[in-house]
Amino acid sequence: MLRRREPVPFAFLAEADRFRSNVTPPPRERASAGQIAGRWLLGLTIVAGLVGSLVLGMPALSTDTASRTQQSQASQGR
Repeated sequence: MLRRREPVPFAFLAEADRFRSNVTPPPRERASAGQIAGRWLLGLTIVAGLVGSLVLGMPALSTDTASRTQQSQASQGR
């Protein structure tokens, strides 16, 4: 099978580092005070939700011996 020696259509991408654009992007707009406050509020809400779920879930994750003795006494009473 013969291969043709044709230039690759996207060969300019390999040479892109030689060319620099003289067009600068516009500067980013600064966030307003309301936007910054909203971001902080959202972050605090997420953190508070995670902490709250951890605090409420800790009793379910703990292996308390008092609850085991209550269960065993209830099963012996039958």
